[in-house]
Amino acid sequence: MAIRVLLVDDQPLLRTGFRMILEAEQDIAVVGEAGDGLQALDQVRALQPDVVLMDIRMPRMDGVEATRQITGPDRDGPAKVLVLTTFDLDEYVVEALRAGASGFLLKDAPAHELVQAIRVVAGGEAMLAPSITRRLLDKYATHLPSGEEPLPDTLNTLTEREVEVLKLVARGLSNAEIAADLFVSETTVKTHVGHVLTKLGLRDRVQAAVYAYESGLVRPGSQ
Repeated sequence: MAIRVLLVDDQPLLRTGFRMILEAEQDIAVVGEAGDGLQALDQVRALQPDVVLMDIRMPRMDGVEATRQITGPDRDGPAKVLVLTTFDLDEYVVEALRAGASGFLLKDAPAHELVQAIRVVAGGEAMLAPSITRRLLDKYATHLPSGEEPLPDTLNTLTEREVEVLKLVARGLSNAEIAADLFVSETTVKTHVGHVLTKLGLRDRVQAAVYAYESGLVRPGSQ
């Protein structure tokens, strides 16, 4: 089954370029296009794409709000959102990740990176280097808790080891790096990450990193 992709960008030339790149791949099918967030919502309902390639800054409804509605509790389908941005340190990217995006990609990324990102996100993974997540969260720390607020009760559902793993995910470590840090196997780390996501109701490690910061478990700039 081909991965069904919806292109959302207010610049027709960019959409055409993305379509040409993606339609050259046998396992990807571009099922539609939209020029703003409102059109995207209609297209998601009508076309049921697997992945929405979403621009952030658009007229009528921006990509952040569209992402929130596409991935929220009232979602109309299984679509995952991959955000496109011009700058890698964009405050709107933080908001898009909070809203439920599975990651982001720079608009000037090479064609093979775009294709790989679509496949990764369609497979249920997060397309965002954890270290980039941390850079974003550290840069926009003013949006996050001061650390003086009490930790949320949901953290009490995690074991001590799961809390350790969550902190390391938020620090930007890969599964292999976490395994080396904790002297356990990478398979064990994957199991712990899975438990963390399930218990906290999170969809991927990007959301886990955001949660760790927003809950106050990890402070911006901490090691």
